[in-house]
Amino acid sequence: MIKFEHILLGLFAQRPWSGYDLKKWLSEGGKFFRSNADQSQIYRLLGRMEANGWITHTVDPREKRPDAKVYSMTGEGRAELLAWARSPYQPPARLQDPDFLARFFFGGIVDPVGLRSLIETELSARKEQVVRYRGRDRRQQFEAPIPEVDTGRARLLEELTHIRGMAEIDSWIAWLEEMLVALDAARVTTPPDPD
Repeated sequence: MIKFEHILLGLFAQRPWSGYDLKKWLSEGGKFFRSNADQSQIYRLLGRMEANGWITHTVDPREKRPDAKVYSMTGEGRAELLAWARSPYQPPARLQDPDFLARFFFGGIVDPVGLRSLIETELSARKEQVVRYRGRDRRQQFEAPIPEVDTGRARLLEELTHIRGMAEIDSWIAWLEEMLVALDAARVTTPPDPD
């Protein structure tokens, strides 16, 4: 499971950041990683990461504005990031979990074989979920429901929700397959050996 620290370390691997710039990125391009991260939470986390030795800061003097702390990754932070990025990926039950997306997004720090393995592991897990759950009996059993439950409507809504879930996982699987093809074509991942 991904920790917020790993997302920030992935960003620090690319360049130095101020707390303000991190908040801005998370509010715009990084929403799919972490929603509702407030400024005080980010600064507390930066303090903990600095205390752990993963980042350090310099003060950037600003004219007519408060000075800014600009944080950069240390060797210890690099080691922590690489340990997370290269650790075995365990697909969670929930589709499109932030851990996979973060590992994929920051996949430039993983070797081609590791990146391919990440995608194949996620793809295999989602295909297995389809096999296991697609044809299951979805008829809801109601036993003494409260009077407000319209069982006919409840059954229909549950089925429609399931249909939406099927479309979501099918789309996710198609995207993962497309990524393997695109990354192999760009020679970003190692294509599988022909058997």
